[in-house]
Amino acid sequence: MNHLSLSELCCLFCCPPCPSKIASKLAFLPPEPTYSLMCDDSGSRWTLHLSERADWQYSSREKEAIECFMTRTSRGNRIACMFVRCSPTARYTLLFFPTPVDLGQMSSFYIGLGSRINCNFSYDYSGYGASFGKPSEKNLYADVDAAWQALRSRYGIRPENVIVYGQSIGTVPSVDLASRYESAAVILHSPLTSGMRVAFPDTKKTYCFDAFPNIDKISKVTSPVLVIHGTEDEVIDFSHGLALYERCQRPVEPLWVEGAGHNDVELYGQYLERLKQFVAHELVNL
Repeated sequence: MNHLSLSELCCLFCCPPCPSKIASKLAFLPPEPTYSLMCDDSGSRWTLHLSERADWQYSSREKEAIECFMTRTSRGNRIACMFVRCSPTARYTLLFFPTPVDLGQMSSFYIGLGSRINCNFSYDYSGYGASFGKPSEKNLYADVDAAWQALRSRYGIRPENVIVYGQSIGTVPSVDLASRYESAAVILHSPLTSGMRVAFPDTKKTYCFDAFPNIDKISKVTSPVLVIHGTEDEVIDFSHGLALYERCQRPVEPLWVEGAGHNDVELYGQYLERLKQFVAHELVNL
């Protein structure tokens, strides 16, 4: 997410209060693509090509574990999807909704995380990476539905074996999806309560022009929810994670990472340990 000046915020929310404009300015600033997808003559097999900016940290053998393809959303956009086969015996698949970066930038992270706790499946929002269309809140929700359906139809993975994982702005499609479909669990990493509450911390209620109203959807989530947040988050205040945790139907023990900011939670040892504990032990007994 990006910092805006007071004048820019006032313009967004007051002149006039338009949810799509709020969404695009607060969250959707796509980076230059760090990868491309090339299709073979059959039209069914896609090859992933990473640029230097993707900062790939593994060998070509690990890259062979990544399967890419395109799927179409209900709004007509073709979006890029990535399935990382890290473990042939994995019980769960992690449906990952990232921060505003593309699949190329996240590919090494998916390999590292997936090899430690599970498989991974992710996609690029409309307008990101190789995905078509433009970033918008409506497209965000259409994108998540297309990814969910592709995971089920293409790989035959049942909802009870899917862990929905959202990070930062990625918690918006995560909460939206989880409020409509039950899954094995939901992980919310540095989540926001709503767009207005990020821009104006004293906001106490959800207005009709607010974007990303996680705070109003979280109580509809019936799956177990793990909330992770750094106590010194400089982008989305720690209070957002706490507020969402308190509204969960089935919260598990949260992870409040003392001293962590918005982009460094993964660097703390307790982050991976909490994920391992949750996936390998707690979910089995829930």
